[in-house]
Amino acid sequence: MPKSIKIFAITGSTRKNSSNYKILKYISENIKTDFEVEIFEDLDELPHFTPDLDIENAPEKIISFRNKIAQADGIIICTPEYVFSLPGSLKNALEWCVSTIIFSKKKVGLITASASGEMAHDQLILIIRTLEAQFEDENLLLIQGVRGKIDEEGKIINDETLAALNKFITNFENQFLTEM
Repeated sequence: MPKSIKIFAITGSTRKNSSNYKILKYISENIKTDFEVEIFEDLDELPHFTPDLDIENAPEKIISFRNKIAQADGIIICTPEYVFSLPGSLKNALEWCVSTIIFSKKKVGLITASASGEMAHDQLILIIRTLEAQFEDENLLLIQGVRGKIDEEGKIINDETLAALNKFITNFENQFLTEM
């Protein structure tokens, strides 16, 4: 039996049952069975980045977070935009990874789902590129006006968004399946 492909999915929102969480839940339920998706929604539990603790004295929660990234075959990040930027909690989590190589050559899919999202999307791409992760344009998705495209139960109610998410899933899967 082939090994499953482990995907660590990070929601950039600290709001429980956010649109970003619902998108990751949709992906986890609609990705091929070869994939095992773990959704991380505990950004609010990670301590503030402190360079003095970065490597030798990293807090236990950071070690666990980094290990999940390192052990994953791929990463998906789905984030909102707050005040024309990435949420501070997501940026904080990524800052804990800068001095490591855990993202280096890791296959990544990036989704920004917000009212506008353009600036946060650009910032996320820049940070992930700085971390040397591997992604193609097909693994980038900007969903604007997200609140009107997903209902309370997490159902995608906008046909264009549904098609874009399904295309994102297929493109993300193909990165791994072409290697098998």
